[in-house]
Amino acid sequence: MNTQFMTSGVAPATPQADSTVKGLDGFTHRYAEVNGTRIHYVVGGKGPAIVLVHGYPYTWASWRKLMPLLADAGFTVIAPDLRGLGDSAKTETGYSKVNVAEDIRQIVKSLGFDTIHLVGTDIGTMVAYAYASRHPDEVRRLILAESLIPGFGLDELMNPATGGYWHFGFHAQVDVAELLTAGKEVAYLQPTMKWASTSKDAEEVALKLFLPYYLAPGGMRAGFKHYETMVEDGRENRAAFRSKLKMPVLVLNGDKGIPQAQTLGCVLQVAENVEAELVPQSGHTFAEDNPAWVGERLARFFAPLSPAHG
Repeated sequence: MNTQFMTSGVAPATPQADSTVKGLDGFTHRYAEVNGTRIHYVVGGKGPAIVLVHGYPYTWASWRKLMPLLADAGFTVIAPDLRGLGDSAKTETGYSKVNVAEDIRQIVKSLGFDTIHLVGTDIGTMVAYAYASRHPDEVRRLILAESLIPGFGLDELMNPATGGYWHFGFHAQVDVAELLTAGKEVAYLQPTMKWASTSKDAEEVALKLFLPYYLAPGGMRAGFKHYETMVEDGRENRAAFRSKLKMPVLVLNGDKGIPQAQTLGCVLQVAENVEAELVPQSGHTFAEDNPAWVGERLARFFAPLSPAHG
């Protein structure tokens, strides 16, 4: 595949505030000045709020196939770009999961919602746990997917000496990781995106929707910043832990994603009302791979609760 056109380091065109999202009728681009930074998010639909928190190396658009299905099911759908990623502002600090959760929480409050349903995947799961654990009365139901929780399982599973995931430690060394991937961004990220998805179009989608943001100036560094804080995130989570989450929690993993036992093992340490399912015919990016199944399952999980503002 020819990736020459992707190496210019030019940032994608920034969407105009309140402009319609191309290909998503009823959804608009918005920006919020919150928590000392500028966060881009996409919102549409009417009804109770569902907040979708993406992972790395993606943007809000990893939810694009799922969002209209949830809007049609009667929900307001809010999909932010994480701090530093997508069209959100890049900052040198502020990447702790508690702080990133606060970015999103302030958006929720600005939209007038007192309570939400919350969905996280990958790093988004870590952010979603930080949100739900610090503000349990504001999260009605919670989905944690395809990830590990700092302080409750991540520490062990990020240790390559015991068979853990090597990339956590590499990404956490932000200066080194940025130096070693400079000029090799596509070669570094595209195989991960291909592995993560069962879709035959995964590489093309990555080149079109996601990789341009990481090729732009500061893009890789901002992504690595989310890893730099993970050890401290674990310390903060353990220090703040008082009791298990009481709200219903659904654990989702792609049937070809990371082993569900890893995600579930973390979640069972922090939540007491837990169920788990595998998303069929999908990988790490389950909302990309099987949006119809995911949309139906989320609508069913969130359906018992209806008032839009809690």
